[in-house]
Amino acid sequence: MNELKRTKVAFTDRKFLLTMIFVTSLFMFWGIAITMADVLNKHFQHTMSLTRTQSAFVQFAVFGAYAIMGIPAGLFMKHFGYKNGVLLGLLLFAFGAFLFVPAANISSFAFFGIALFIVGCGLSTLETVAHPFVASLGDQRTSDLRINFAQTFNAVGTMLGPAIGSFFLLSNNVTGGTDLTSVKILYAVIGAVILLVAIAFSFVRIPALTDPHIGAVNDAVNVDLAPDKKLSEHKHFIWAVVAQFFNVAAQAGTWAFFINYGHEKMGFSDSRAGYFMIVFMGIMLAGRILGTFLMRIIAPNKLLAGFALGNIVMCIIVAQSFGLISFIALLMINFFFSIMFPTIFSLGLKNLGRRTQQAASFLSMGVVGGAFFPFIMGAVADRAGIANAYYTPIICYLVIFWFGHKLYKVNHR
Repeated sequence: MNELKRTKVAFTDRKFLLTMIFVTSLFMFWGIAITMADVLNKHFQHTMSLTRTQSAFVQFAVFGAYAIMGIPAGLFMKHFGYKNGVLLGLLLFAFGAFLFVPAANISSFAFFGIALFIVGCGLSTLETVAHPFVASLGDQRTSDLRINFAQTFNAVGTMLGPAIGSFFLLSNNVTGGTDLTSVKILYAVIGAVILLVAIAFSFVRIPALTDPHIGAVNDAVNVDLAPDKKLSEHKHFIWAVVAQFFNVAAQAGTWAFFINYGHEKMGFSDSRAGYFMIVFMGIMLAGRILGTFLMRIIAPNKLLAGFALGNIVMCIIVAQSFGLISFIALLMINFFFSIMFPTIFSLGLKNLGRRTQQAASFLSMGVVGGAFFPFIMGAVADRAGIANAYYTPIICYLVIFWFGHKLYKVNHR
């Protein structure tokens, strides 16, 4: 055992390289889709005359799909494998995107909600499959690094989303305008691209993967040290689901009203505020890169707890409306967001063995927090102002801090 620990553990194996490239690209695609929804939130406020509370239905439709699709996606993955799970997610994503065309033709927000829900089902499937897929492409001792590396490309996607959305949607907004042609064309193109990716991935040969609960070295593979315990009896997993719920809740609310804050508090035009969202997401990318490096010297749970405290401070500053200082604090929220999702996910999957895939489904379902929290922030913003709405995520970060500080521990007794 001591000799093994002195051996440098590889990031991944050469035989997994092509698979790693394709699966990592999936993280970028759902990053684009998620932040495009944030741009749609603001675009629909204009073109369909919605309040901020009403426009939060965009996030409800996307993230609400995670509650519905998480378990079915996990069961599908368990019976048909990682590759078929990826293909299912891509096909649902493409189908939902194509439904934007008839929704725009009849100018129906309800129809857009259905299309967004199906897109969300695709995203939920991809997230459910991709995280354990990436974790399985090598030694468990480097699973945190692989997931955070893949999430770095998710951050690239979150930069591309607002860039594309601001250029094609917000820059074309006119006062009183109701034209949805740009939405129709944009999502038709997205659907075609995703469909092509699905076709290409169908030809990729996946090397045989080691069953994660088989192995002789407990530190090296995902061995379940308490096979008689039910999944619900693994407290670190249960608290990871709770932490993920609050993490995505805070993230969805913060992202959904970023453009509103830039417009109302900084005096930016909607399109300029949308382009600042690119910077916002770029800061998250920087956080992912730095966070991946820091995890080599700081335990992931300790880094998670520290970043949660950082966001509590940032939210307080944002709510004070200090002008540029508060806007910089708003940008920094995404820096501290950077490692939260992948770190909570990987900590929750530790030593679950054959239950890993099932656990991934529930962790993906924790994303449903993003369906409800934008309504809360939107209601506070409509009544007390957009700045005061940023007090509300603080409770989320307190939960995440406590998970990273204490509740992450694996206990097999």
